Amino acid sequence: MTTLTPILTKNWDQADSFTLAGYEREGGYRALRKALGMAPDDIVQLVKDSGLRGRGGAGFPTGMKWGFLPPTSPNPRYLVVNADESEPGTCKDIPLMMANPHVLVEGVIISSYAIKSNQAFIYVRGEVLHVIRRLQQAVAEAREAGYIGTDVLGSGYDLDVVVHTGAGAYICGEETALLDSLEGFRGQPRLKPPFPAVSGLYGGPTVINNVESISSVPSIVENGADWFTSMGTEKSAGYGIFSLSGHVTRPGQYEAPLGITLRELLDMAGGIREGHRLKFWTPGGSSTPIFTEEHLDVPLDFESVGAAGSMLGTRALQIFDETTCVVRAVLRWSEFYAHESCGKCTPCREGTYWYKQMLKRLEAGQGEDEDLNTLLDLSDNILGRSFCALGDGATSPVVSSIKLFRDEYLRHFELGGCPFDPAKSTLWGGAK
Repeated sequence: MTTLTPILTKNWDQADSFTLAGYEREGGYRALRKALGMAPDDIVQLVKDSGLRGRGGAGFPTGMKWGFLPPTSPNPRYLVVNADESEPGTCKDIPLMMANPHVLVEGVIISSYAIKSNQAFIYVRGEVLHVIRRLQQAVAEAREAGYIGTDVLGSGYDLDVVVHTGAGAYICGEETALLDSLEGFRGQPRLKPPFPAVSGLYGGPTVINNVESISSVPSIVENGADWFTSMGTEKSAGYGIFSLSGHVTRPGQYEAPLGITLRELLDMAGGIREGHRLKFWTPGGSSTPIFTEEHLDVPLDFESVGAAGSMLGTRALQIFDETTCVVRAVLRWSEFYAHESCGKCTPCREGTYWYKQMLKRLEAGQGEDEDLNTLLDLSDNILGRSFCALGDGATSPVVSSIKLFRDEYLRHFELGGCPFDPAKSTLWGGAK
């Protein structure tokens, strides 16, 4: 499994890839015409048969999620696309919307038709103004071409699509906090149940999917479920965008079948930067337990990564070589989570604050062995006790780094400072 599968990324090298003309030249909106000739329930079944799992982190089966909508409801149904990409290290949805926004728009139209929704929202992170403008342009082009609006392509199906700009809060990547924000409230997670499929946006049945999940739908409709399941693994079918960043020779987006390994991806990316070696890496962004070079051959699918002790998440592969201080990296991630905690629940609000305070001391060499046990105890009081996954995610780098690099923490105490600081030591750990 050493070949890439450019499907969502196949036209990124074209100068006009983001335009309607450029997208249609590559077969764009052909799947929509096919879908409009199918029964909505047949499309839902097709997506179920394909085994497409959510590409936003959790990996929940997309077709099954659509099937949770109640057959009848007094309220309208809604499709909401979570484009609030915020996870440190995750950088797949934003370049996808920038280079190929129409594949998302086509996916939105097909998915809305499949779940019998006449109103769709694309919730985009507020800082990426260039992406917002490009997406708005794509929606306008699709509306002008008759793909959005009243009587789409003469099918009798009506759809309105709204691009909504968020305010840049990490918590709004959580689906129910996103719904609150979309309704005009402060973005904070809701208590579940009821789940969004039953009572979501404005109290109506709502499907919330990630950008890459929805963007994968047109290729499934056009090529069929068997084509999709021919890639990936038995339980993690299809392809995905793997984001390689950090100390790698050629960082970037690598679209490949699920189940590929980091070793294979690094071979395609030119390996670790010259003269250095891999120290640790994240398989799915900073909220997933870290891996080391001993995990280079773990298949990057949901089951294998989980069995190895981490989570596939968003396939944000942050690569760190031997010059990186693990304690400092974990501190930076913890500062992010403390800043982005919405404050609604005590374990996350207080726990992430104390993470930040304790790790600052430990990174400066002002601590002792017992402090590590305190950090682990604190993690036990956060994990599984928060309203949403932010608190759980914040514990992942802390717990896994202590497990894998306890000696490095202890070295900070012995030196009275960071061993990667040249003023303290240039001999231990490969400091430069």
